[in-house]
Amino acid sequence: MLAAAGLALSACSSGGGGGHATSGSSKAPAGRHSASPSPKPTGAPVHVSLLEGDGNTYGVGMPIIVYFDKAITDPAAFEKAATVTVNGQPAGGAWYFQHSGRSDQALEGHYRPEKYWPGHAKIEMKLPVKGLSAGPGLVFDDSLTLSIATGAANVSTVDCQAERMVVTSDGKTVKTLPTSCGAAKTPTYYGTKVVMQKGETDPKTGKMRPDGTVNMVSNNPADPYNLMVPWSVRITNSGEYVHSASWNGGNIGRRSTSNGCTNLNVDDAKWFYGFAQVGDVVTYKNTGGNEMREWDGYGDWNVPWATWQQGGSLKSKH
Repeated sequence: MLAAAGLALSACSSGGGGGHATSGSSKAPAGRHSASPSPKPTGAPVHVSLLEGDGNTYGVGMPIIVYFDKAITDPAAFEKAATVTVNGQPAGGAWYFQHSGRSDQALEGHYRPEKYWPGHAKIEMKLPVKGLSAGPGLVFDDSLTLSIATGAANVSTVDCQAERMVVTSDGKTVKTLPTSCGAAKTPTYYGTKVVMQKGETDPKTGKMRPDGTVNMVSNNPADPYNLMVPWSVRITNSGEYVHSASWNGGNIGRRSTSNGCTNLNVDDAKWFYGFAQVGDVVTYKNTGGNEMREWDGYGDWNVPWATWQQGGSLKSKH
């Protein structure tokens, strides 16, 4: 589901340790008992890791993503210990937990504020959770910190009825691009998507393919294809990209005919590939399809804020 590892087939388919509390005196006042030390949580270790890397810059739609190698059952200690700041001030966001799409992880915690992060901001997180309880029989095994930044506030809006993509940066329109969205039988998802990655690594060489090329393979026997597509920007885990489509020039800007991806003319796709940051926002309307789900990539912004604050698969207790 989520993109850091184990991405779905590229197919353009629709589709501080636990402390002890002690009494302030070795003798208890008359009529009172001295407080007993709080027992240190014990149990199987839960390894905690992060998607984002220190010092990296992301778009304003990027959620902070924490991975747990075991499915924690009680987020209370985690949520209480975690702090996130934006330019030194509390971010005011919330955690949302869901099953991980990575095969080596059991659960994910996503953190975001109510609205997009501000552009050109410094975001810092502290997770002093080592030794804290993750639920009965489970103990967090890592304490982590994270320091990242946001770049320009890049937000693109795709209207699949008008076949236009309006690209803005820091509130100003920088380009309007003609598009061809998903056809009626393979519609593009509507809603708010986030750039997940640009191009892909060649599994044979371990290096990024040139020109942002992605190998796109059909998972539909009725419409087979195996294409090397340059200037490809991934926006869902199920296989939607914004990419060049030299074969579809007659429809771009006129009608929706793709397998779910957003087709652009080659020069426009090359420009967008260079412009886009991982974490940039791309919203879709008038697609004729279903809404993008929160687990299909970084679909976090499609969850209403009141629902998000409830915590997802683990009800928030903070």
